[in-house]
Amino acid sequence: METLTTDQLSALRQLDTCSVANAIETFDVRLRNEGFANASIRCMFPKLPPMVGYAATVRVRCSNPPMQGHTYPNRTDWWNYVESLPAPRVVVIQDVDERPGTGAFLGEVHAHILQALNCVGVVTSGSVRDVPVIEALGLPLFATSVAVSRAYVHIVDFGSPVVIGGLEIQPGDLLHGDLHGLLSVPKEIAADIPAAAARRAEREQKVIALCKSRDFSFAKLREAVKGIFD
Repeated sequence: METLTTDQLSALRQLDTCSVANAIETFDVRLRNEGFANASIRCMFPKLPPMVGYAATVRVRCSNPPMQGHTYPNRTDWWNYVESLPAPRVVVIQDVDERPGTGAFLGEVHAHILQALNCVGVVTSGSVRDVPVIEALGLPLFATSVAVSRAYVHIVDFGSPVVIGGLEIQPGDLLHGDLHGLLSVPKEIAADIPAAAARRAEREQKVIALCKSRDFSFAKLREAVKGIFD
């Protein structure tokens, strides 16, 4: 699997998700209404810096009890799968219940386990809990809601494609997230995104400077914005 260097990953972490989205648009590699999760997935800790990592996908169910006994057997084999992927890792959990979010797969204990596995964030179409503790750990969370209980949460499978907030995520996809939301970054252009973002930001700053200038005019503004909103 092709991965970025440490410096390239660090450069992406310096950018907010809006800047990354703007930069991706300049490459025309996908439609502008694709590649990001919808507003059902919210950033739980807006003050944390951007999250960048490779997706480790898991599917879970929470709502129904097992046919026998009180709990489902605990699975630990998925830890080996997570560790097999490039670091840094973002665990992506699809709750496949008919009504996701009955229980929370991620809480305090799993948060510590995932940090030990060099995971830098968690994304889920379901719920999370133990939120203050996890925020103190500095582990970014993206979820639809919070829950008080695990309910009957159990792993269905891992390492398969998942859908989170309308965004299909493949194992190993490069993800970028912050207070604005969650974005998938095409790996073939990922190394070039910081430079593209810098070029876009330079043009935008010229427009902003003009808006603050005593020389402002509609004619100058129309000239300055050419290409920015295309």
